[in-house]
Parts: sequence; structure tokens; C-alpha cells
Amino acid sequence: MGLLSAGEPTLHPRLRLHRGFPSVYLPDKRDLIVYVPPGYDQHPHRTYPVLYLQDGQNLFDGRTSFIPGQYWRVREQADAAIEAGEVEPLIIVGIYNTGDRRLAEYTHERDWERGGGEADEYGLLLTREILPWIAGHYRVRTEREQTGLGGSSLGGLVSLYLGLRYATWFGKLAVLSPSVWWNHKSILGYLNERAPEIWERPRMWLDVGDKEGRRTVHDVEHLNRRLKANGWQPGETLHFEKAHGGTHDEASWARRVRPMLRFLFPQI
Repeated sequence: MGLLSAGEPTLHPRLRLHRGFPSVYLPDKRDLIVYVPPGYDQHPHRTYPVLYLQDGQNLFDGRTSFIPGQYWRVREQADAAIEAGEVEPLIIVGIYNTGDRRLAEYTHERDWERGGGEADEYGLLLTREILPWIAGHYRVRTEREQTGLGGSSLGGLVSLYLGLRYATWFGKLAVLSPSVWWNHKSILGYLNERAPEIWERPRMWLDVGDKEGRRTVHDVEHLNRRLKANGWQPGETLHFEKAHGGTHDEASWARRVRPMLRFLFPQI
């Protein structure tokens, strides 16, 4: 695919950047950035669970993030949680968004005013192209129970949608501050339609900051209630958190990375 299989060097030796990943389903190439856990190179026969996250440029490097200097600090948070014995060592794949086309790719339905609605094509890129490529280049476990998907805002929305659509692929979902409001909250209707068809509920982390605005908090609380009504069990398959002082930005989401990893990938 014209990618550097070893990854370009980045700020840290366990972060590997792959530029220009192409797709037959969507027009734009996008970068991938891959975090491997401590000990990855020293244990060449070990395999690892994997978490795919949207908005890859906001996860590991303050120079590439939407707000310069504000990023999720995923490497730092994952390293600390793994080294403390809280989280199972895992691989984390950041999928860069494509800028102007982010809204289209991260929305499951077309809104008459805002456009969008290309999440199905994005799901094909993810399941038919990115996941197989990662499995061919990194030592990831490919079972559903070892595969997670996540993101925030519109990235949280598309992660929820694709997590439901591909529930046999993803057993863990990280849904931070999701944009439930999109197209008159149509994701809630999709959840009601899809949930009865899902044999086993994906384990889901759902959160919202209490300073994100009344409407956003209300919408995510509504989603939490709808998930419980559809069979998700609090403390088992669902963790809902209203983050005290949490706002809708990378600095706030960074504070939720470690507890999210602890819930989804606990060290057993």
C-alpha cells in the first residue's frame, strides 16, 4: 500500500507513524499512528489486544492536535496504567481524520443542513482495510473480545454506530462525549433497532463532562438510559461517567484515558 511498514520515527520510539493509508472506499488517504506497549520489541512472540481510536492526530502529539499543545496524552496514560499493573499491555492505533471530510466520515446519516452520512464507507475502510493491515504488521489479537474502538465527539458517535453495526468485530467501545445530537438524535433509534440483533453486548465506556453544556449532558444521559434499557449492565458491560469539571476538549478527554483503559482492558 505504499506505507513504511516499520513506521516513521516519532517523538517516542514506541510510536510508529504510517503515512498515506489509501482506501478503495473513501477518496482521501490518511495517516495511522501506532502505539506499542512497553516490552513489545523484547517479547517477539507475545500478542496483544488492540484499541482503534478516531482523530489520531489528537492522541499522541501536541504538535499535530486540533488545539496545539492539547492532546489526549495516550502514550503517557497507557504507559502509566500498564506499568502500575492496572491495564493489560495493549496496542493502540490512532486513525487520523481527513480534516474537511471528518464530518462526513464520522456521521452515519445525512443531515439535510450539514450533509455527512459516510460512516458506512468509513466502516468498510476500517474493517476491510485498516484492521487486516494492522494484523499483518503488528502482533494484535484479532478476536472480538480483544478488539476495541473509540473516539470523542463525532468520533464517539461513529465509534458507537460502527460498534453496534460491527458488534461481532468489536467487543469493547470507548464513547467519550458523543455527538448524540446529530440528525435529531437518530443514533438512539439505531440503537433500539440494532440492539435486539446483537447476541453479546460490547463492553462500553460512556462519558460526558458536566461542563459541556446542558443539552450535551442531557443527550448522553439519555443514551445511557437507552443502553441500560437495551440490556447493557452497569458495572459489567457499561460504565457511565459524568466527569466533574469536564469540558469538550482534548485536555479533558486526556484525563479520562486511564480510567477508560482500566475499565475496557483491565489487568486480570
